[in-house]
Amino acid sequence: MYRLSELESRYKEIERELLNPDAASDKNRYAELTREYTNIKKIINEDNKLKDIEGELKEYREMFDSTDDDEALCKDINREIERLQQERDSTEKKILLSLVPEDPLSGKNIIMEIRAGTGGDEAALFAADLFRMYSRYCERKSWKVEHISSNEIGVGGFKEIIFSISGNEVYRKMKFEKGVHRVQRIPVTESGGRIHTSAVTVAVLPEAEETDIQISQEDLRIDVYRSTGHGGQSVNTTDSAVRITHLPTGVVVTCQDEKSQHKNKERALKVLRARLFEIAEREKKEAEAKERKSQVGSGDRSERIRTYNFPQNRITDHRIGLTLYKLDLILDGEIDELVEALVESDAENRMSSIGMNKIRNDGV
Repeated sequence: MYRLSELESRYKEIERELLNPDAASDKNRYAELTREYTNIKKIINEDNKLKDIEGELKEYREMFDSTDDDEALCKDINREIERLQQERDSTEKKILLSLVPEDPLSGKNIIMEIRAGTGGDEAALFAADLFRMYSRYCERKSWKVEHISSNEIGVGGFKEIIFSISGNEVYRKMKFEKGVHRVQRIPVTESGGRIHTSAVTVAVLPEAEETDIQISQEDLRIDVYRSTGHGGQSVNTTDSAVRITHLPTGVVVTCQDEKSQHKNKERALKVLRARLFEIAEREKKEAEAKERKSQVGSGDRSERIRTYNFPQNRITDHRIGLTLYKLDLILDGEIDELVEALVESDAENRMSSIGMNKIRNDGV
């Protein structure tokens, strides 16, 4: 993590590297430098803004000290001082949050798994609601959603649906969606009008590249069989479905939605790689004793993270105590307010854990 005093020299160093004619030859390195350059520029701009605000504050305080008799002018000056203090605090917080080290997985794409839990058909219907919510949010963010596999039920719900999301900062925004999502509503089939409570579990797995996790073919058992799902005659009459078992861990992945056995195998391996990567990351954190227990929780799927109450059009995120009365809009994909509140809460907790609460007095 760079301190503010070091950022300007780092900024100039990157600028020189980007101007080098050979810089673009390594596309990954060039993209990484460009991102860092843009981020540092934002922090430097905010710091310059903070210095301007502090300069204005000093002038207004001096003006206030030299104004004795004009009560109206004193009130006006006080209002400006209060406004500038609020702006200073807001800018200072923005800089501090920008200086908090990012999760190294933040830039990863993800594989998301939504499964119906307790509640029967009602849970399966809500799993479909969540899939639509995330799909619409992805549309707003210009992220790409790719279906991997699903297990549908006749009423229009999903016992399970697995899909990938790719785009800018997907894992950073979506990692806090993992956990138990509880829904409270009156089912269509409920004649007595009683509120039914059911639950859906969501898993968010950072997508792993082949370089992230090595899988030996000797560790895999691959079975092919005839699909029993939807997809037309060719799916149901050929051995296109694939089940992959990772023998060392016992992790099993199945995929049968594609007509091609090759495509099903490719997608199943993609999911397997992500699950093994998550296991490896979790074990690494536990071994290093750096598993962070914060206000937003560990993200374990056993945690009830959120309640969706349809009768009151209310959604509550239990980790940060945020309640919003616009469930209809949220289910239509407008989840930015929830996502940003969780991202900010996480950053504030990490900032607090490393003792960052001031900009200059602590030598930041």
